[in-house]
Amino acid sequence: MTTDIGWAYAAQMKAVLAGFPTARPVIDLTHDIAPQSVREAAFLLRAMAERFPPGAVHVCVVDPGVGGRRAPVAVECANGSYLVGPDNGVLYPLAVRLGLRRAVRLDRARVELPHRVGATFDGRDLFAPAAGRLAGGATLRSLGEAWTLRRFELPVPLALGNGWTGEILHKDRFGNLITNLPSEELRRAPGTLRVTLGGKRLGPLPFARTYESLGKGVLGLLPSSFGWIELSVGHGNAGARTRAGVGTPIRIGWTGRRGSDGPGPFRGKCGCRDLNPGR
Repeated sequence: MTTDIGWAYAAQMKAVLAGFPTARPVIDLTHDIAPQSVREAAFLLRAMAERFPPGAVHVCVVDPGVGGRRAPVAVECANGSYLVGPDNGVLYPLAVRLGLRRAVRLDRARVELPHRVGATFDGRDLFAPAAGRLAGGATLRSLGEAWTLRRFELPVPLALGNGWTGEILHKDRFGNLITNLPSEELRRAPGTLRVTLGGKRLGPLPFARTYESLGKGVLGLLPSSFGWIELSVGHGNAGARTRAGVGTPIRIGWTGRRGSDGPGPFRGKCGCRDLNPGR
């Protein structure tokens, strides 16, 4: 489960799931996505859900358009996993990553539990029952009619001259700022690293391997557990220090010389082609 609704509302979804016969555990990925941040949710879902075994059922509720015109959907992937949530783009990067096979628009008459209260909590009233049915062995086609999933791509970092340009895609509860710049590229950068965040120059920053090695109160860069560059403060809060958050642009430049074929997107194991597979 991945949501922006907080733990109290998520507990109601889990209570609904508990009513379906399945031996699968319910795992909370996070319920602390920045409110209504489809981009952050798509990034985290894409980054973390691949740790789950094939056949998992992922429910994502980051749904600013709940009760409106956006479609409620369920998606079947090539590895046997299912995705359930709103068709606002949040499911698309992970669906492509896992091999998008087919999607349906959920039919409320077939899926929704009785005694619906209001029209503002599809997570509990529609998405949780759909996930429970899929986890219990129901087929995708039994939940609705065929649907074409809305395309949504995560922002692609660019290599421009002696530097890289990207943005912050996630701020965790410690205030660490995770970018869309692949950490493998940073390790190969020559010279001193200079960072501009939201148009403000932060000056040369150290590149560390761990939070401890940054030193208390020191702002620096390090490879995050997601495989992308992270801006952190040793024993501190980078988000509070810099007043940056999801969507803030970042540029990292270097002072040494490095061969280049000119401006272009990152490539390689942790590059942007992994953020948007199938491009």
